[in-house]
Amino acid sequence: MVSETQSVIEFRKVSKRFGDVVAVADNDLAVRAGEFLSILGPSGCGKTTSLRMMAGFEQPTRGDVLIRGENVTGVPAYRRPVNMVFQHYALFPHLSVAGNVSYGLRQRRPRPERAGIARAVDEALAMVRLSGFGGRRTHELSGGQQQRVALARALINRPAVLLLDEPLAALDRKLRRDMQIELQNLQRDVGITFLLVTHDQEEALSMSDRVCVMREGRIVQTGSPRELYDRPGSRYVADFVGKTNFFPGQRHGEVLSVRPELIDIAADAAKLPEGLSARLPVKVLNRIFLGEHTEYLVAHAELGQFLVMAPRKTERDHGVYDIGDSIAAGWRREAERILPND
Repeated sequence: MVSETQSVIEFRKVSKRFGDVVAVADNDLAVRAGEFLSILGPSGCGKTTSLRMMAGFEQPTRGDVLIRGENVTGVPAYRRPVNMVFQHYALFPHLSVAGNVSYGLRQRRPRPERAGIARAVDEALAMVRLSGFGGRRTHELSGGQQQRVALARALINRPAVLLLDEPLAALDRKLRRDMQIELQNLQRDVGITFLLVTHDQEEALSMSDRVCVMREGRIVQTGSPRELYDRPGSRYVADFVGKTNFFPGQRHGEVLSVRPELIDIAADAAKLPEGLSARLPVKVLNRIFLGEHTEYLVAHAELGQFLVMAPRKTERDHGVYDIGDSIAAGWRREAERILPND
C-alpha cells in the first residue's frame, strides 16, 4: 500500500531521444499517490512523450521510471499498473458500451466470471454517470458520453495511475468545463492518482493539485496552481501560466511582470485607489468585452502597450472607457514580480 506521502510514479534522470531530436532531457519528477497532477506545455515540449514512457509505450533512452517504488524501465505497457485515456478515446466501434468498458477485464488470465464482469461494468458506468447505457453503441453517444466511456474502461481495472492525454481537447468550451468538474469529482471519489497532459493552462490550473511546466523537453517549474501563477520562476512560466504584462527591468536580463487583473484604471490619476506604487497616464487602444470582465489594451509613452482586465463591478462604479480615451492606470508594489528574462 502506497501512502499519500510516497511517490506512485518517479522519473529519475529520464531522457528520450528520437534520432538527433531530444524529446525529453534529463528530467526528475515524483508523482504523489492520490494527487491530480498536470503536465503543461506547448506542442513539442515533451509532455506526451513523458506520459508514454510512464505508460510503457515508449522506453527512456537514459534514466529510470519507477511505479510504486519498482523500476519498470523496459517493462511493456500491458504489465504496468496504469491505464491511459487518449485524446480521441480509441473506443471500439464494433462493441457496445459495456463491451468497451469490460474489454480490459476480459483480457485477464484467468478471465473473471461473467457475472463478476457484469457487476464491475455496472459499477464503472455508475461511477461516470452512465448507468443504463451498457447496451448502446459508441456512435450513438455524444462526445462527452464517449469520453466517460473511455474513463470507465480505464478505471474498471483500478490502476495505480490514470494517464490522461489531452482527453478534453475535442470537446466544445462549455462541455469541456463541465467535464473538468466531473474529472475532479471522479478523482476525489475513486482516490486514484490522475496525471493529465495538456497545453491548456486554464485546464491545468483549474483541475490540478500540482502543475509541472515543461519547455523544450525539460521540466522548468513544478508547484501548485497558485504558486505557479503568483510566483512564477521565469518569464516563460509567467507567460505560459495565465496572461501577464512584461516591462523592462532595471537590471540587464530581468523583466517586471504585472498581471492585468491587478492593474487599476480610472478616468484620471486622482480617482485611482490610494497606496499604488505606479500611477501612469495611458491611452485606450482597444477594448474587448468578455462578459465577466473587459480587457483594455492601453499604451504609456515610455512603457508601451499593456493589458488591463476590468471586472464588471469596476465598470459599474466608474464607467466604461472608449477607444482613444486618455485615462490613468496603476498597481500596488505587491503586484510586481521581477523575473529572469529567459
